[in-house]
Amino acid sequence: MARKIGSRYTANQILGRGSAGTVWLGEGPEGPVAIKLLREDLASDQELVSRFVQERTALLGLEHPHIVTVRDLVVDGNDLALVMDLVRGTDLRTRLERERRLAPEAAVAIVADIADGLAAAHASGVVHRDVKPENVLLDMQGPLGPGGAHPALLTDFGVAKLIDSPKRTRATKIIGTPDYLAPEIVEGLPPRASVDIYALATVLYELLAGFTPFGGGHPGAVLRRHVTETVVPLPGIPDELWQLIVQCLAKAPASRLRASELASRLREQLPMLAGMPPLDVDEPDGLSEEEAEEAPAAPAGSGEPVRRRGAVSLVPGAKPDSNRDTHTSMRVPGADELAGGAHGTARAPRAPGVPRPGSARHRAALRRRRITLGVAGVTVAAVVGVGAWLASGSGDDDQPTRPAHSTSAP
Repeated sequence: MARKIGSRYTANQILGRGSAGTVWLGEGPEGPVAIKLLREDLASDQELVSRFVQERTALLGLEHPHIVTVRDLVVDGNDLALVMDLVRGTDLRTRLERERRLAPEAAVAIVADIADGLAAAHASGVVHRDVKPENVLLDMQGPLGPGGAHPALLTDFGVAKLIDSPKRTRATKIIGTPDYLAPEIVEGLPPRASVDIYALATVLYELLAGFTPFGGGHPGAVLRRHVTETVVPLPGIPDELWQLIVQCLAKAPASRLRASELASRLREQLPMLAGMPPLDVDEPDGLSEEEAEEAPAAPAGSGEPVRRRGAVSLVPGAKPDSNRDTHTSMRVPGADELAGGAHGTARAPRAPGVPRPGSARHRAALRRRRITLGVAGVTVAAVVGVGAWLASGSGDDDQPTRPAHSTSAP
């Protein structure tokens, strides 16, 4: 059923639902538009409405061929909406789910487009803060680029910042999607432009490999990996491209490239990638050893698939939204959790077969060791006691000496 959005727009058909609201196909004075109608509880938050109005100028002034333009912001009664250009196509997540991984040339071309859009946004002082395949739209009516890639546009600028109000997040919350969060966000530092570069490099890795470099398992484990682990190399791509990915996934924000530099250097790689097929990369088998110990086992005969490394739901067992909008707030892990050990699951390097300290296998090994040591102690004590008794008996002058037996002939 059609509904009016403000005085100028009509929402005709739902295109998708997400945690932040509903996206409608709508009509405005200048033709078809996409309308992101935020949830009613957000619209009733006066502080959020105030921030919404304050961000109006910055969001409306953000125009670039690789950014979905925000045409208008509507505040009308219980309606709080962003009116955006309508992109005729699909999102990158849908393509990734269909193809599993992209040919390197197409993947790099798409990411270069998004880097161009981020460069324009960062120059205007705007940080996206939630770069992920769900927020990349592919314009199916646009001209094909390298590797047959459709033009890519970044959408949902401003949504993360609008929802990330002090009242909602306080000092113990973070905003974003776990697989794409930069380490400094996990550690509670304010987001800068470099967090978008880290997220975009994660997207590029995912397009090439079919899974994210630090994803899989419980969201808390994903967050710790961003802080403690190094990225696993991808075989089969030029070393120059791999070094770009590594640099943009650096733990230190200052070590990452700027968006404009990343876009330029990615496009320099395109001639070397022409005609290269998708990588033949083995997907991680499932949970790591320590995560498998701590994760609840699937019921026998339940038919549940093995949980693999990749983008994960924030709520175990939850179905993804129709538009896969998983933007949310999460608790910042404490220092002891980030360090791992008995209170965390960070996978510190250790010898093969050695259980992680504090894990179930580690505790069982300790129990077996205590039992073994206890038995050994009792055995040693018994041997020592018997030896002492024998020694004292052989040296007693009050005992008669027994004659020695001989087997020789007389």
